[in-house]
Amino acid sequence: MTSVRLPTSDEVRILYHQGEEAVVAAFASLVDVVRGLEARVQVLEDQLAKHSGNSSKPPSSDGFKKPQPRSLRTSSGKKPGAQTGHPGHNLKAVAEPEHVEQHPVTVCSQCQASLAEVPSDGCERRQVFDIPPVRVEVTEHQAEIKRCPACGTVTGGTYPADVTQPVQYGPRLKAQLVYFNEYHHIPVDRTCEIMADLYEQSVADGTVVTADAQVAEQVEPVTTAIQAYLVHTPEPVHLDETGVRVGKKLHWVHVASTATLTYLAQHPKRGSQAYAEIGILPKRTGRVVHDDYHSYWHNTAALHSTCNAHHLRELQFLEERYQQTWATDLGQLLREIKQTVATAVQAGQVALAAPQVAEFERRYQNLLDSGYQANPLSDPVPDAPKKVGRPKQSPARNLLDRLRQHQSAVLAFMYDFDVPFDNNQAERDLRMVKLKQKVSGCFRTSEGATIFCRIRSYISTARKQGQPVLQALRLAVLGTPFWPPGVPPVHLPE
Repeated sequence: MTSVRLPTSDEVRILYHQGEEAVVAAFASLVDVVRGLEARVQVLEDQLAKHSGNSSKPPSSDGFKKPQPRSLRTSSGKKPGAQTGHPGHNLKAVAEPEHVEQHPVTVCSQCQASLAEVPSDGCERRQVFDIPPVRVEVTEHQAEIKRCPACGTVTGGTYPADVTQPVQYGPRLKAQLVYFNEYHHIPVDRTCEIMADLYEQSVADGTVVTADAQVAEQVEPVTTAIQAYLVHTPEPVHLDETGVRVGKKLHWVHVASTATLTYLAQHPKRGSQAYAEIGILPKRTGRVVHDDYHSYWHNTAALHSTCNAHHLRELQFLEERYQQTWATDLGQLLREIKQTVATAVQAGQVALAAPQVAEFERRYQNLLDSGYQANPLSDPVPDAPKKVGRPKQSPARNLLDRLRQHQSAVLAFMYDFDVPFDNNQAERDLRMVKLKQKVSGCFRTSEGATIFCRIRSYISTARKQGQPVLQALRLAVLGTPFWPPGVPPVHLPE
């Protein structure tokens, strides 16, 4: 912002002698400067007041001066720790251990008399669970070669389908390379170090990269089928995106997911162009759950539902920063509706009674009216030059407009019990993307980011389906990846 030079005392005296109009004009120009500075200070103070608890900023942005925790969650009333009836996961002795070590008693602990010939009265048992030393096993495949005595033709034995090279790694080892690198986000060089420490087997960096690419290729039919299925599934589909660095440029990883399926895709763009090329949102006519990012609303055929966890944080910001009571009351109302719906579901109801819905709608609209009264539009400055675009509004007015314009999307969880209150499903599915970037840094190439998204989609889906991740990866290496039930295959172009 360019600084404005204030008039000196001599210049003020000159203006005074020039008459009333000159003084008024000079004062008006100073008022404009003050108003601009006020608006700028307001924006900067709002930015400083935002943190992970009252906005969409991640906790990592809070720095060392983290705010006092103020969770949006309410207490469940349960005591900390395992609840009554929890089966527990403690070690239990087995009936038939693999090894037994005897510790005989040969002398009396009191008088040192020999007990070697004394019959035993029994024994006390203790069991130690441990992992035996593990080393890589090498299996040599020998294909016989025979010459036919009748015609002289030489015939060789047939190798198994997965044995294609003179020397190669097997499916279990390859699956573990992908398991450590892509599932636990361990960098390539440290993955190689783990293999050397655990199995005394030196593995090259390129072997890890090749194993990732192989698994990504094998699971592509699965992820493509998931992508197509998410277009038409009657379940609500959660949508979100997060920024990642790919080759030193900002790209975006987009997620579309349900409670049982996950599809991730990376793209250089964030909005409509990315949605069109990914091909899920523009084709959906069912329910989609997302935040208030404007590009989502371009699909007018879909049924929209917005994330109320975002709304609660924005309302909390208005409460803390501007002391707006309507924001406090609206946040409490949204929580009350959520609890009412949860109670109705537990009671076996499929919908709230019409009078109850009408009462919640009335209270919601009244609180928005109170918000508008507390945040009136500022009067236009006389003779101010007209600006292109929408007039700038306060954060409160912006939120009020969205809550009123998209009321049916905000309260969709009240009208339909199958619609979630928030978009936490998508945020959970994206969390591993941020962890990957935090541990391993940026993706060097777009191809590497695509491989990660494809494998992560497969792993996340397998976990949601209750499948062991390592087993699912081994099946992928073998060319028979896990296929989620109910998802029909899609023919891939050659």
